[in-house]
Amino acid sequence: MIILGVDPGLTRCGVGVIEAGANRRLSFIHVDVVRSDPHTSQDLRLLTIYQGLCEKMDRFIPDAVSIERVFAQENRNTVLGTAQAAGVAMLAAAQRGIPVALHTPTEAKLALTGNGKAQKIQIERMVTKVLGLNTLPTPADAADALSLAICHALRPQGALQGGEREQHLTAAQRQWAQAAQKAARRAGVRAGM
Repeated sequence: MIILGVDPGLTRCGVGVIEAGANRRLSFIHVDVVRSDPHTSQDLRLLTIYQGLCEKMDRFIPDAVSIERVFAQENRNTVLGTAQAAGVAMLAAAQRGIPVALHTPTEAKLALTGNGKAQKIQIERMVTKVLGLNTLPTPADAADALSLAICHALRPQGALQGGEREQHLTAAQRQWAQAAQKAARRAGVRAGM
């Protein structure tokens, strides 16, 4: 399975491509950053990001696209640009019939390190180790895109729904599944369910 990870951003949009083989063996394929000129209008910047993502999807023909779920930050302009870049990534995938998964930064950290509060350098080192790279992927947007692809590849499928499935998960994957279930329960409580 080929997975294309996207760390959305309006100036720098990280793109990482991996292959998840048998027994969840992960292989590095590609990493890059699609850039837009901050001195041009926002519509043209989004077009540049969209065209760059389309080129990557057409080149690597992924089976899934894993995009960072946008979360609230203090800088509203950053959140809006990130959300718009995530939207064009979803659009490019939808136009090609590629399934999209959204993962939070905490989910990616849990999948890689077992710690949802891991530091950026820890994530970069784990991406390097898991994919057998000789150097840390740069810039940080590129490492984040690879971490999102890895997160998608390692996500528990049906975890904690049956004891037999749970036995085949790593400790980090079990922790990831438990955190996802806890978050889903909290969201249900907040929604009045």
